[in-house]
Amino acid sequence: MSTTSDTVEPSPFGRPAPVMRMFGWGMLAVLAAFFVNNILIVGFGFPTLGGIFEANLWSWVAALVYVVCLIAAALFVMRTPDRALRYDARKISSFNAWLIRGCFYTVLFTGFVDAAIAFLRVEGMLPSLFSENLAKELIRARFIGPWIHMPLAILGFTIAFFSRSLGFIWLALLIVVAELLIVFSRFVFSYEQALMGDLVRYWYAALFLFSSAYTLLEEGHVRVDVLYAGFDTRRKGRVNAIGAIMLGMTTCWVIILIGMGSKQAIVNSPVANFEVSQTGTAGMFIKYQMAAFLAIFAITMLIQFTSYLFEAVADARREPGHVEHDPVGH
Repeated sequence: MSTTSDTVEPSPFGRPAPVMRMFGWGMLAVLAAFFVNNILIVGFGFPTLGGIFEANLWSWVAALVYVVCLIAAALFVMRTPDRALRYDARKISSFNAWLIRGCFYTVLFTGFVDAAIAFLRVEGMLPSLFSENLAKELIRARFIGPWIHMPLAILGFTIAFFSRSLGFIWLALLIVVAELLIVFSRFVFSYEQALMGDLVRYWYAALFLFSSAYTLLEEGHVRVDVLYAGFDTRRKGRVNAIGAIMLGMTTCWVIILIGMGSKQAIVNSPVANFEVSQTGTAGMFIKYQMAAFLAIFAITMLIQFTSYLFEAVADARREPGHVEHDPVGH
C-alpha cells in the first residue's frame, strides 16, 4: 500500500526539466530503436549496426532507425516543455503496466493451451481429434510458435488494454494448483509427464521476472542500507536518481546487449529457432519463450527505471506529488 502526500493529481504543467526529460525519453527512444533493429536482424536477416564500418548499405538502415527514434524523442520533449517530471513518470509507468499485463495474460493463455496440446500429443490423441495434416503440424514447434502462441499473445495484449489487474496473485495461485496436481498425480495415481514440470517452471519464471518492474514501482525490492533511512526526501531523491542510472539502467542494458546483441545471442537464438527442451515432444514447446522472459525482464525494468529516475529527480527538486511507500523489504 502507498500513500500520496498530495490529494490532487499533479498538473502536467510544472517546473520544466528539459535536460532530464531529454535524457529519459532519449533512453526509451534508444530502447525502441534497439528492439526494432533486433526484429530486423533476427526476423529478416539484416546486418548489425557494426556493418557501417564495412560500408554495408543495410547497416545504415539500423543507424537511421536510431536517428529517427532520437529525433522523435527530442521533438516530443520540445513540444511539451512545461510537463512535470512526475506526469511523465506516471505515463511511462502506465504504459509499462499495460506491457506487463499483456505478458501475464499471454503466459496464462499459452500455459493452458500448450499444456493441453502437449497432453494430447503425449497420449497419442492428436490424430483422433484433428485432421492428419494438423496433427502432424502440432508436433512441430515452428508451427505452434507462430500459429498458436502468437495469436494467444495478441489476445493477451488486447485483453490487457481493457483490464487493470496485473494478475500476480492469480498466477501465484495457479502455480500452487499446478504443483498440487503434480503431487497428487505422482503419489496417488503414479502418473507424471514432463509437461507438468514445464508448466510450473514456465509460470514461475513469468511470475518472478514480470513482477520485478511492479515491485520497483512499489519500492518492494530489498534495500540494504545504513544511512538511506535517515535521509530527507530531497537527499533520497538524489541517491535514487544516481542508483537508477549507475546501477539499474546499466544492468538492464548489459542483459539486453548480451541476450540480444546478435542473431546467435542467448535470447535471440532460442526465439529465432522456436527452441524446445530436451524432452522434445513429451514436453511443452515454451522454452524459447522462457529465454525471451530475460529480455522482457530487462526491458520492463529499464522502462520502469526511467520512470523511477523522473520521480527521484522530482523528489530532489522538491516538486509536489511525492508518494510515500511502505518500507517493504528494508
